[in-house]
Amino acid sequence: MTVYRAYAHTPPPGSDAWHPLEQHLRAVAELSGQFGEQFGAGALAYAAGLCHDLGKFHPDFQRYLEFCVTHPGRRGPHVDHKGAGAMFAARLNPALPLVIMAHHGGLRSPADLEASLREDVVSARVAASLERATQALSELSSLRDLSLPLSIQSRTDAEIFVRMLFSCLVDADFLDTESHFAPGRATGRAVQFSPTAMLTNLREARRRLARHRHDALTRLRAEIADACEAAGERPPALYRMTVPTGGGKTLAGMGFALRHAMAYGKRRVVVAIPYTSITEQTASIYREIFGSNNVLEHHSAVQLHERDDDDPTADQSWQRLAAENWDAPIVVTTTVQLFESLLGNRVSTSRKLHNLANSILILDEVQMLPSRHLDPILDVLRALVDHFGVTVLLSTATQPDFTHTGIGGEEIAPVPARTFADLRRVRYHFEPHPWSWEEAAQRIAAERQAMMVLNTKKDALHVLDALAAAGIEDGVMHLSTNLCGAHRQRRLAEVRERLEAGEPCRLVSTQVVEAGVDLDFPAVYRAMGPLDRIIQAAGRCNREARLKAGRVIVFRPAKGGLPPGAYRTATQLSGIDFDREVNLDDPYALGPWFRRLYDTVDRDAEGIQKLREKMNYPEVARRFRMIQDDTEDVVVPYGDTAERTRVDDAVSRLRARAGSPRLLLRVLQPYTVGLRRRDIGRAAGRGFLQPIIDGVWEWTGPPELYDGVRGLIADGADEELLIDA
Repeated sequence: MTVYRAYAHTPPPGSDAWHPLEQHLRAVAELSGQFGEQFGAGALAYAAGLCHDLGKFHPDFQRYLEFCVTHPGRRGPHVDHKGAGAMFAARLNPALPLVIMAHHGGLRSPADLEASLREDVVSARVAASLERATQALSELSSLRDLSLPLSIQSRTDAEIFVRMLFSCLVDADFLDTESHFAPGRATGRAVQFSPTAMLTNLREARRRLARHRHDALTRLRAEIADACEAAGERPPALYRMTVPTGGGKTLAGMGFALRHAMAYGKRRVVVAIPYTSITEQTASIYREIFGSNNVLEHHSAVQLHERDDDDPTADQSWQRLAAENWDAPIVVTTTVQLFESLLGNRVSTSRKLHNLANSILILDEVQMLPSRHLDPILDVLRALVDHFGVTVLLSTATQPDFTHTGIGGEEIAPVPARTFADLRRVRYHFEPHPWSWEEAAQRIAAERQAMMVLNTKKDALHVLDALAAAGIEDGVMHLSTNLCGAHRQRRLAEVRERLEAGEPCRLVSTQVVEAGVDLDFPAVYRAMGPLDRIIQAAGRCNREARLKAGRVIVFRPAKGGLPPGAYRTATQLSGIDFDREVNLDDPYALGPWFRRLYDTVDRDAEGIQKLREKMNYPEVARRFRMIQDDTEDVVVPYGDTAERTRVDDAVSRLRARAGSPRLLLRVLQPYTVGLRRRDIGRAAGRGFLQPIIDGVWEWTGPPELYDGVRGLIADGADEELLIDA
């Protein structure tokens, strides 16, 4: 019998060690199978790994690899290597060809797959590849018909099962390829999850925080945390945690998760948060308690474009290394990152999904889930609980009512009505007459310390303009996504310092400050908006109960804007009578309002569920956008000399494709602002932007357009570059 020597990859730079194909296929199969075991798909995932690169046995692909070595920097003729494995695996289970054909380029629709395989079925190259493969890999002959788990009954459940299977394959493929090209990078990648030790650290952190306080608020926070931790003994399911702002949700939710992980052998905790600013704050808290090695913060807005590229040495392979696989004890990410991965089709975003299996998912500020995509989101959450061993915790002070959408969930916090009554710290006042921007500025200027929350960035800038026109500068600050992450963190630190020292502090902000940001103002002004947003803004008032009652003033801007869609609808449905006082302290008062909202809006506005039933992965990914107008990252001129030097070095290395893109993008992340793609074109046309890599730009326009108060602003009074948020 003739033995064919075949390779999976060329030698890494500075080495002559080729990557044997048989070794690669067996390693990927073993690793993929281990990942799949977490949700009953070990045999299927093993088969996917063993078959995924069978086309590389063909002499044409081996000659292609030789060309890559002998002609560095040049691209040889394209040689497909996926079709042979897909054709072989099709006889085992129809899901496997979808997964194998997707491992470069992303998940496709069954119609696209069928067209590709129809060409491959008559391909002499496929037959030749399989002949050599079956001679080299005796394991192939032992593969038999494989079935999906019996619990997978509905089409949407099958759709997400394929995604998880795909994730097993691509992560195993990445990891084994990485071990060949960069063996040092793999060392220390995974950190052992030790929930018992981490729970000890959490309890000690709680004791430290309470050591010098013996007031009623501290006692109530301890009661909430103890009750939530004890609830961790309940069986895996979907749960709710309804805790008023200032009640300690961040630590209470983690206490539940760690206790639950101890009781049921869960593998990690994933915390998804709507705003990047809160993600940064929460990750910082967890790092301080558990150590930086145990906490992965992943919320890059960078979208690396992928091609159906078979060249393992191409630039796209280098860029793909920026993707995280969430192999960490605690992952703190954004809600956008989570659900656009769960309903996306790209290789880099799908890679992490299998690590959700047998884990705990905390959805913080769950009321922020976009109502236009609520049905597919809730269906995915149900599937994660039912089929993938995920325990889901819905956490917020303003708990939405999902019962009529089929999602329930037991409460784990102490009786919410009592805790909300005990933690009542503000009184609401509703201004009967609309305010001009000048009046809004006068009201906040009359306060020594106050925050004003507007519905859009444009409205916030109008108030800042009115304050400037009135000569009010002392203690005036701004917070929005116009500011890069590092700037926001310093601004928040400055706000806290001023509040603590009793210095003037007048913060004009967008909604970015509302949910979860730890601020404590004696007075909060909130432009009329959805009821849950008003209550969230009130959570930044008298947060530490230092006053008998804080003041929350709700007003209607005479010329204010509202973000379109569900936000505007939710505002219109609020139904507040400005001529009387309204009780917003009852946690159950929001139930009827949420039900009206969810009955009014289209909860699947893009028809995602029907597309999922057809397994049309590309169209689902195209239509499912948590933020409707996508943004790209712009590196802005913010920071001191040392920071700018570090940023400039990272930009240069990214352009030169030198070093780990994942680490370089992390360096840049705190210094980026998101711009709409349509505005990217306008700014680039003015010469204000230069590309770094796909989806990442450098601001090269006038430095003064990144203002110390406002962040990145337009170069004209009537042309705003930035997205309303």
